[in-house]
Amino acid sequence: MTGITSIGAYIPKYRLNLDEVAKFWKIRGAGGEKAVAGYDEDSITMAVAAALDCLGRFDGEPDGLYLATTTNPYREKQGAAVVASAVDLKKEIITADFTNSLRSASSAMRSALNAVKSGSAANVLVAASDARPAAPQGRFEQLIGDGAAGVVVGQENTIAEIEECYSISSDFTDHWRTAKDEFMQSAEARFIDVVGYGPLMQEAVSGLLKKCGAAPGDFSRIVFYASGAREHAEMARKLGFEKGQVQDPLFSAIGNTGTAAALLMLVAALEEALPGERMLFACYGDGCDVFALRTTRDVAKARSADSVKNKLARKTGIDYGKYLNWRNLVPAEASSLPARSEPSLITRWRNRKSIAALYGVKCRSCGTPQLHPIGQAIRVCAVCQSKDNFDDYKFSDKRGKLFSYAIDQLQPTRNPPGLNGVVDFDEGGRLLCELTDYDLDKVKIGMPVEMTYRKMSQGQGLVNYFWKAKPVVE
Repeated sequence: MTGITSIGAYIPKYRLNLDEVAKFWKIRGAGGEKAVAGYDEDSITMAVAAALDCLGRFDGEPDGLYLATTTNPYREKQGAAVVASAVDLKKEIITADFTNSLRSASSAMRSALNAVKSGSAANVLVAASDARPAAPQGRFEQLIGDGAAGVVVGQENTIAEIEECYSISSDFTDHWRTAKDEFMQSAEARFIDVVGYGPLMQEAVSGLLKKCGAAPGDFSRIVFYASGAREHAEMARKLGFEKGQVQDPLFSAIGNTGTAAALLMLVAALEEALPGERMLFACYGDGCDVFALRTTRDVAKARSADSVKNKLARKTGIDYGKYLNWRNLVPAEASSLPARSEPSLITRWRNRKSIAALYGVKCRSCGTPQLHPIGQAIRVCAVCQSKDNFDDYKFSDKRGKLFSYAIDQLQPTRNPPGLNGVVDFDEGGRLLCELTDYDLDKVKIGMPVEMTYRKMSQGQGLVNYFWKAKPVVE
């Protein structure tokens, strides 16, 4: 039976304490904290991280990738193609963006299900990611968090079979952003609950239960979207589910992660599930999609040492000023240094394999991996001097150690000071690159690092991505 064959998630390491936000504005605090994407992260980089986590638990290669997000950096350019390139999927795959709705993740998941059932694809990776902007002192500032999740839908070695699904569509307007809006807009909360969210969710869940011939008590885990903790608890009560059945929505730990929210909850549920458990999974937004799933004996394979629970525990607090700076919500002094030159479209295309997935070469004669500066071809092996005798070699999935580093107090960045380092990869090869997600007091020579796909700059109307090194956290 068709179902989920692998899962993955990404939660940024940074947390903003919501009481600090409330204290700054002298308003009532929501309590808890929210996950904050770093200054060099966005929905694309988080989707790449979640996809890599998902594929790391998957034995095979998908032939489709669907990206679900409401915060694609581009209005006219496919985000899924960018993610597929960074993840280093084969060229002959299906890519598609599902956007403009918080239900995009389940829409993508249902489309993946249909593609697999029809035989047009064997395995489809669905990645959901959001980094929604919230206006300072606004009602969503303490609610919205950032994160990403991914699932692979296929037919072989499933960890959770999709038994049934039920969908309804609605033009009800609750939260929205027009093409000119920087921040979210919303209807009145009670109007949303009484007229929109409440009735639509109840109708959709009732429709699935009727289709399955099931009752609320037949499900051991319930995973569903809500805008906040109060709405989530109230909906569980209205649907007739007991508290022990309901999956933690993670609001107090990371906030409402938008398109990724329900899928992140599902990943967390599957990581803890036992074989034979029946789950109900529901996404809301311009209607509702509801799925009935049953875990298989292979569900234990979904578990990872780097689980959602561990990702939640691995965190670093930031203050409100840094948050405002990272979000470009306060003016900052322009750098007096010359502007960094932006790579041209021609340069980016010519070196696309090196830029997207950090490819270098490996000598066929002596087996030495080598990584040349972007735009410069290697013709002679640095070790055995053999000429034009190389195979392509990917460095983005390799770990290394910090050989040397320099602190740049003058580098124009939203997270000063900058840190540049020389990385010696464990299997050979050396790279000069920027570092990220570091604690400057803990940076030292020999520190284990791994590569992460990040936003470098945005100029000439383009978002430039490349790979940085970050400390390995076991």
